[in-house]
Formats: sequence, C-alpha cells, structure tokens
Amino acid sequence: MSAGDAGPRNGRQPKTTGPGVQHVTVDPEWAGQRLDNFLMARLRDVPKSVVYRVIRKGEVRVNRSRARPNYRVAGGDVIRIPPVRSARSEAPEKPLPGKRVQQLINRAVLEETATYLLVNKPAGMASHGGSGVDFGLIEVLRAARPQDRYLELVHRLDRDTSGIMLVARRRSALRDLQDQMRHRTIGKRYRALVAGDWPDGLNDVSVPLLRVESPSGERLVRPDTEQGKSARTRFRVLERFSGYTLVEAEPLTGRTHQIRVHTACQGHPIAGDAKYMDDAARSAFARIGGDRLMLHAHALGFAEPGSDSFQPQWHEAPAEPVFQRMLNRLRERENK
Repeated sequence: MSAGDAGPRNGRQPKTTGPGVQHVTVDPEWAGQRLDNFLMARLRDVPKSVVYRVIRKGEVRVNRSRARPNYRVAGGDVIRIPPVRSARSEAPEKPLPGKRVQQLINRAVLEETATYLLVNKPAGMASHGGSGVDFGLIEVLRAARPQDRYLELVHRLDRDTSGIMLVARRRSALRDLQDQMRHRTIGKRYRALVAGDWPDGLNDVSVPLLRVESPSGERLVRPDTEQGKSARTRFRVLERFSGYTLVEAEPLTGRTHQIRVHTACQGHPIAGDAKYMDDAARSAFARIGGDRLMLHAHALGFAEPGSDSFQPQWHEAPAEPVFQRMLNRLRERENK
C-alpha cells in the first residue's frame, strides 16, 4: 500500500514524483506535531517499526533534508513519504462502512461547530475499529463526511454504552479538549438502570480498580484495594421501580468500566451487563424484554475550545428508543 491509501487527513493533497513516492505539504493546523506522529497518523495501517525505519534511513525528507523523528513539523513543510507496505496489505481487505450506517451516524450528530462534533453514539457500535471490529464511530464519520479533513475522538465509550461523544474537527481543538480531560474539568453524567433498590445514602463510591484478563482472554476490571488505581463515582437516585433503580452516575475519574464495576461491587449491577451481572439476574431482565446494557452517556460539560472561559457548557443526548421503552415498561408495571 502506498502512503496515499490512508487519505490526506493531515496534509494537503500530495504530489507524486515516482512510483508510490508522495510529497505532502503540511497544513498549518498540524504545525508543532512530531514528524513520527505526523506520519503514523497518516499511515494508519503501517507498523511503527516501519515508520521509524524509513525515517532513520533518510527515506523521509522534510524540505529535501533528512529529519529526526522528534522534528516538529511546520505549516508549509513539504514532506517526502516513500512507498511503504502496511499490515493491512498482507490481510484481507476490511469492509467499509455502508451507506445505511453512514446515514444513521449523520442523523446522530447532535451539534456541529467549526471545532467539534457532538454525536449520540448508538449502543452496539464501537468507538473505533480494531480487536475484531472492522470499523467504529470514527471510521463511519470519516466515510460519511469526506469534506472533513480532520476528525479525531476526544474520548471513548464502551461498545455497549450509548450516548454523547465528542469529536474534534481541528487538531488545536483536540489538544485543548484533551487538556481539559487531563485536568478533569470535563464533566460526564450517565443514566444507568441498576438491579435492586439503590440505597438513598450511597452517593459516593471510591473503590480502586484493576484491569485483569480472564482465562479465556477476556479483559475485565475488578475492585482491588492493593493494586488497583483510584476510582471515584458520584451517584444520585432519579427514579425507583420494582426490582430496579434509575440512577445518575458522575465518574470523577476515567477508569475502564468504572461505572459498571462500581455499581456491581455494591450489589447493584447495571441491567443487561453481560460482563458484571450474574446469569440469573440477566435472565430475569431478559424476561421483561431487556436486551441491552442499560447505560447511557446523558450529558457532557466542557469549555469551548479556544475560548477564554473555563466555565463548562453542558450538552445532552436523548436516550435511544430501546432504552426509553424499557423505562416506560417499568413505569407501566408500577401503575398496575
């Protein structure tokens, strides 16, 4: 595969001067990025070892000169990219997102500005491709919006979790929003239907979490006070039903499966959770029509990228019809 197969998302349309050789002019938006990262963003299916090898051998040139991997590219730099083989060239071609899924995600865009998109991700769709998944939300967005030269995830959601996701349309916006993530100034609020009667006084769960691998190779998370990383979630009861409680969960840290494990370790797993709910409870939920993880990323609060204000603005995503129908079914049972 030549370098152009990755698509001109981080440089202007390349010029070719020989078989597979391209010369890419760097957009000002990418100024300041390391050369190795610039190339890896463009050559997404090429192993890192290959990228570093062609830089080291001088096959990559910046303004006709050799450059080190840590060189910071500047707007207007002309980068020579040699032909390279990707890991994908040795494997069967992956299917591309079809028109129906592209239309679905286009309709799921909640808000669009010059610097970001807010998208209501459906349950069952991964945030990105990989690990047996041909494509995820970001790949579908790129296919559906070819006019967008730059689209990158600011954060991720579990595949089975629905809800609001933030996608940067400018590299400067990605840096700004990820900086807010690191400083924990971006707020997240989830709606979760948990099994049982959530205690009124249980408003804060601080339990360290450790990522582990099961004998079958499945990645899981478990509470571990000795080796786990600190994790904290705030909870608030929104509505009670017979056998279930709708809660708002606000994670103050960003650990994998944090809300799912924090509810489960309190004896109230999220309804429909195939990883952390036992078989009997999951079967009971299925008998009333439950067929998805009842976790929805309801709201996201962040400061506008590039603004002088540090005050977060909150944005909300409506729950999917399947999620809402289950709540309505539980309300109807209460009224009988």
